[in-house]
Amino acid sequence: MSVSVVVPIYNEEENVPLLFDQLHQVLSQSDREYELIFVDDGSTDSTGAELRKLAEKDSHVKVIEFRRNYGQTAAMHAGIQHASLDVIVTMDGDLQNDPTDIPMMLDKIDEGYDLVHGWRKNRQDAFVNRKLPSKIANWLISKVTKFPIHDLGCTLKAIRREIAQELELYGEMHRFIPILAHEHGARCVEVVTKHHARRFGETKYGIGRTTRVVLDLLTVSYMQNYFSSPMKLFGRLGIGCVLLSMVAGLSAVGMKLGAGVDMTGNPLFMLSVLSTILGGQFFSLGLIGEVNARIYYSNQEKQPYKVRELVNFNAANEFDPSVKIKRHAA
Repeated sequence: MSVSVVVPIYNEEENVPLLFDQLHQVLSQSDREYELIFVDDGSTDSTGAELRKLAEKDSHVKVIEFRRNYGQTAAMHAGIQHASLDVIVTMDGDLQNDPTDIPMMLDKIDEGYDLVHGWRKNRQDAFVNRKLPSKIANWLISKVTKFPIHDLGCTLKAIRREIAQELELYGEMHRFIPILAHEHGARCVEVVTKHHARRFGETKYGIGRTTRVVLDLLTVSYMQNYFSSPMKLFGRLGIGCVLLSMVAGLSAVGMKLGAGVDMTGNPLFMLSVLSTILGGQFFSLGLIGEVNARIYYSNQEKQPYKVRELVNFNAANEFDPSVKIKRHAA
């Protein structure tokens, strides 16, 4: 199978040439057709210039340049949507993922798997602000989604293109790719991959990302269970509020008839009224969600990013006619 390697890049000027050399060495030794898609996520250093040099030197290199920094998820989504070969391999641009793992992952795809995701079993990162939050997040995500996985944060993955391009990525959703693909029926497998300490530049990740990951986990959990039918969630909440309202209301009436307790000052009566209002709101949210879900499924796709320029792409790869296409000869 042919391979598209997608690499989101942000301020990695020192790592770009070294990463290209490693990828070229690994992929040129195989008999597979390949392309290298670097997505410049609004870099403010000379990363863009380094990528252009590579594109002029090697026609395998394709560059997507963003107008500004949109984040890793948007960059990865852009690279995936513009990939044209059979299997898409995603990896970081900081040299911490090892390109020599790619052939092993492609062999797993050849065996019949749809997605192969890496596990940095011997991770070379700081424990307190990187490894510990990651372990907690992976345990929590595995429990909530019921998807067995050790390392959702590993960017190194191989996935069949037709499945990858079906996925909708936004926010911090790139780390949930295996779970989203599994929901699409993909056959997934986790493999142990090598991991290296960062040599150049500064990490773009920190403990502050944990909150965003947890919030996105709530979104993924909702999408897994209720995205196509929100009424199943809000309807249950509404029914629960109505039942609570009935119990509280009957209790208040019983207290009025049996002991002469004033209805207007009875907390159970107030609870009954509040629960009735909440129940109506939940039912309304369910109906609105059902309408929005149908609008969503019937609407055309929109991309959560804007591309300034494409390098070494042809018109068949272009989605936005306003974007300038720049071609370089090898």
